[in-house]
Amino acid sequence: MSLPDKMRAVEITKPGPPEVLKVAQRPLPVPKPNEILVKVAAAGVNRPDVLQRTGNYPVPPGASDLPGLEIAGEVVACGSEARMWKVGASVCALAHGGGYAEYCVVPDVQALPVPRGLSMIEAASLPETFFTVWSNVYDRGRLKAGETLLVQGGSSGIGVTAIQMAKALGNHVLATAGSDEKCAACIKLGADKAINYRTQDFVAEVLAATGGKGVNVVLDMVGGDYVPRELKCLADEGRLVFIAFLRGPKTELDINEVMRRRLILTGSTLRPRPVEFKGAIARSLREHVWPLIEAGKIKPVIFKTFPLADAAEAHRLMESSQHIGKLVLSV
Repeated sequence: MSLPDKMRAVEITKPGPPEVLKVAQRPLPVPKPNEILVKVAAAGVNRPDVLQRTGNYPVPPGASDLPGLEIAGEVVACGSEARMWKVGASVCALAHGGGYAEYCVVPDVQALPVPRGLSMIEAASLPETFFTVWSNVYDRGRLKAGETLLVQGGSSGIGVTAIQMAKALGNHVLATAGSDEKCAACIKLGADKAINYRTQDFVAEVLAATGGKGVNVVLDMVGGDYVPRELKCLADEGRLVFIAFLRGPKTELDINEVMRRRLILTGSTLRPRPVEFKGAIARSLREHVWPLIEAGKIKPVIFKTFPLADAAEAHRLMESSQHIGKLVLSV
């Protein structure tokens, strides 16, 4: 296959507002032995992209300085040791950066087949949130079938994934959101109860919904002053899992409550983890979750798509929090 020497890509010209995102020409990336080169059809937009743009999410060593952590497209070249995919395969993949471009290299083990029946736009919306939710809710949070999950921010990209995945895997799901419209969307996605955190006390609502027992796992993107309240939402031996801290990274908590009720506080970031770790998540998703997507039990929720050149507009919408579901760049 004849490949160009150059490609269009969206650069972060300097830390700052969305306007610092500019289309530029870049050399075509060359896959390492364990990588594949993908001609990008679509790239998902995520909160870490916004943090990177503002200078608050340092690029890990060896990663592309271009934003973009998830893509879908066609494999056009394979590294010397990449055996999982052949040229011409349709994949979606978790990237180490570089997704806002016409071509992107990814480790072969971090790619998954585009689920049957899904478009490239839909497939590009999957990897970042699905890898994150599986790793944190099921691996770290150890959520078991029949247990109850509370999703903070149920209408976000992470939220719509967590609600649908947990429901499809046999869990009870509660969610919070910032408007009645977003709460209605959470219910439509499968949440058993949605709580408007602007008008309702989510602690009281969670305890009422669980007969005073609390939930087994809380997936938290908020942090800050939410943490002491989330502890009150947990059942004995419950697990609080942090994946972001929109209200700040610091909090105060009652250690006695943690000890007395045997609570577990944990959390993780995905981007710096080794390729092997992410490959293991990909295998779990392919086994347990991809069949649910192909059966229509989990569906991508795309709020809006943008051309690659309009990445700044996508970031403005992301920062407004007016969307329900995922934002995707069409390449």
